[in-house]
Amino acid sequence: MLNNDFTKKLQNLMQRVGISSFKALSRAAGVSERQILCLRHGKLEQMRLEVLLKLGKILQISLDELVATFSDRIANSQILAAEVNTQHLNTETKLLQEIAELKAEYRRILLTVEQQRELLQQEFQQSSLQILESLLLFWPTAAQKVKENPQLDAVKILVPLVQNSLDKLLQAWGVEAIASVGAEIPYNPQLHQLLAGTAQPGEIVKVSYIGYSQGEKLLYRVQVNRLTNVQG
Repeated sequence: MLNNDFTKKLQNLMQRVGISSFKALSRAAGVSERQILCLRHGKLEQMRLEVLLKLGKILQISLDELVATFSDRIANSQILAAEVNTQHLNTETKLLQEIAELKAEYRRILLTVEQQRELLQQEFQQSSLQILESLLLFWPTAAQKVKENPQLDAVKILVPLVQNSLDKLLQAWGVEAIASVGAEIPYNPQLHQLLAGTAQPGEIVKVSYIGYSQGEKLLYRVQVNRLTNVQG
């Protein structure tokens, strides 16, 4: 048998907010009529916190007031209120802990990425210095010798030194030269760039500046001239 006091109390609260029936309260709060029945029985311990919050919102009373109004005894009310507060605290604590863990993980990832970036940069610099070792070691001495003795043929000394280092660097990076300066080759508009005039695909042209590719990627197109332009 229903506790008439709880039913009456609920009806009074419903009347205060303009709700005429228990079914209307069920629809307004978005809870089942069985939950309304539990409230009329004063069996709040069988009701979820979410349901109590919805009913309190519709009835325009706080959670503490709802618990105090529909509990069998004050002791039960205090226990349930304490449980509700504990659930709130536990949920809030868990959320704050998860946020703190996410922030810590974000900082750790940033630090790892920065360390990897620095490591890669150091490795790149080290490998490049090893490839350019001969240029770094011998270029200053060769340049000084040319300054001290203008009679020396600088081209014969410096050009091979630079070319050797450049070849090693390009080879290490997988960069290949396309054609060679002065070569006469069939014109290919996908690989070649005319310095002047126009040319038909397959027409023989002369290389003025070589191009470069890296694997299947074209880095720089070969710059060419028509033979008629070169001869003219």
